[in-house]
Amino acid sequence: MPRSTLARALGIAALIIVVDRATKLWVVEGLDLRNRLHIAVADPWLNFRMAWNTGINFGLFDAGGAGRWALIALALAITAGLIFWVRRAQGWGAAIGAGAIIGGALGNVWDRVQYGAVADFLNVTCCGIDNPFAFNIADAAIFGGVAVLLLFVRDGASAPKGRGNL
Repeated sequence: MPRSTLARALGIAALIIVVDRATKLWVVEGLDLRNRLHIAVADPWLNFRMAWNTGINFGLFDAGGAGRWALIALALAITAGLIFWVRRAQGWGAAIGAGAIIGGALGNVWDRVQYGAVADFLNVTCCGIDNPFAFNIADAAIFGGVAVLLLFVRDGASAPKGRGNL
């Protein structure tokens, strides 16, 4: 019996959570980035730069204090909605996209519960432009998951047959 799209999505979500947690434990805690604040990795292209994000992407809509619980509730509601949707979906595109978003959302929820903010630390710079922003594996998974859903999933719940079906 083939695995359901939901089972695939949940497997992908679990993988994202494990990788996100492992990188945060290694960099933020193990390398003590929380106190060091900056570690050159492949300067200037890749650096670890500590940023505590109390808002949403790029620190927009700062929700420190009690607002963090509103962002946790929102992330859990989006996760529940995606789980409900992906139960009816078909194809690897739906599984990959939904799973990546669910895993990323839950990885960042974990941070908000543990630290009170999302631990961002990956800083990528290119072409002589100094990028002041940092992100994490969960953020990248959310971005990538949304891109997969937009590019490869059609008809609201199923991936198209043939071209573009992951």
